[in-house]
Amino acid sequence: MSKCEQCIVREFSSLKALNKEELVKLAECKTSRLVKKGEVIFEEGENVNGIFCVKDGVCKLTKLSQNGKDHIVKLVTKGELLGQRSMISEEPVNLSAVALEDMQVCFIPKSEIMGFFDKNNQFSMNVMRTICGDLKESDDHVVNMAQKTVKQRLAETLIYLQDTFGKNEDDSLKIQLTRDELASMIGTATESCIRLLSDFNKLGLIELKAKKITLKNIPQLKKMA
Repeated sequence: MSKCEQCIVREFSSLKALNKEELVKLAECKTSRLVKKGEVIFEEGENVNGIFCVKDGVCKLTKLSQNGKDHIVKLVTKGELLGQRSMISEEPVNLSAVALEDMQVCFIPKSEIMGFFDKNNQFSMNVMRTICGDLKESDDHVVNMAQKTVKQRLAETLIYLQDTFGKNEDDSLKIQLTRDELASMIGTATESCIRLLSDFNKLGLIELKAKKITLKNIPQLKKMA
């Protein structure tokens, strides 16, 4: 994998505030790894003692509910950092991170990152802004879950998946989630999610081909959301 100062991905995260000297220091202490689809990056309750920088691929952040089911809180893609909040609060991570596809990640030890907080104010501000953004997303998610119907949440989520992760050449959603994962994102039972997808298909809002989902009527989906 490339050196940190040559990595374009860092421009999308808090790391963009680091100068060349700091990036060289970062490259010397980081460890890089390939994560296979379905592999756990870290588990809820684990002491991570650092942050992960996602260089390529997508992972899901999940929270284990009281009934033993995983609820998808967020999808994380390249350029984002994992573990910032728990590192600053000095607490175990409260979410699990699992690869949805093959990934490349870099791990940066806490001891190195915390040193940048003392010396680089812009880096500190970037991290704080990211955490504040995550909190805002969390607030919006709570409101959506409380006030929107399952049908509205599904329409909103399908649009989000296309806007964020793009389409394949055949116009189907680039990121492929299982029906269980999609149901987890919108907060409903898998059976309800499957039934709603079938309804959307019959209405011409989407097209279903095996595991692939293609959005056919985006204006109507947006209106529904």
